[in-house]
Amino acid sequence: MNLPNTLTLARIFLVPLLVVVLLTRFEAQLILGVPKEVIGAAIFGLAAFTDWLDGYVARRRQQVTALGQLMDPLADKLLITAALISLVQMGLAPAWMVMVILGRELGVTVLRSLVHSRGVVIPASPLGKVKMVAQVVAILLLMLSNQVWLFLVPGLIALWVVLAVALWSAADYYRRYNRVLSNSNVASFEAARRRAEQSRRAG
Repeated sequence: MNLPNTLTLARIFLVPLLVVVLLTRFEAQLILGVPKEVIGAAIFGLAAFTDWLDGYVARRRQQVTALGQLMDPLADKLLITAALISLVQMGLAPAWMVMVILGRELGVTVLRSLVHSRGVVIPASPLGKVKMVAQVVAILLLMLSNQVWLFLVPGLIALWVVLAVALWSAADYYRRYNRVLSNSNVASFEAARRRAEQSRRAG
């Protein structure tokens, strides 16, 4: 277990802590005298920072591993899903927007799995980075909006940006999936044709 994978694992362990802090009812909504939303935002911010840090360390130390490539997107999805659902439960984010965003995540994951089963890897879209940054900004602003009400409108605007980029990137993934599928079918047809031709000549 190298350092990047340890950071990714730490991000996964922060997810249940985030949910407990945000959704558990504390007396006066304080934890050690600090509003629970502030502590939740700090936990989420730390987890989001490890997302950047583990990738940076892995590239810097040339420690990119198959395990890390598997765990990193899983950790991201768990963190974002837990945070968004918690915000819905707290009444700080519209449920329908969160469902569309999470539905996009599930759909893209299925498409990438189908392509991977054919031995092809669809690289991450640059739009995914934009979406991740917008998600972090939106979640932090909405978490803190209970304490600073001026954060609510910018947080909702950032969430609309997340929704737009999520749908745009989903369409991009679907386009690339169809292209990979078409190329795969053409390659399979050509291979079958060559085998038939070889069999005919051998006969």
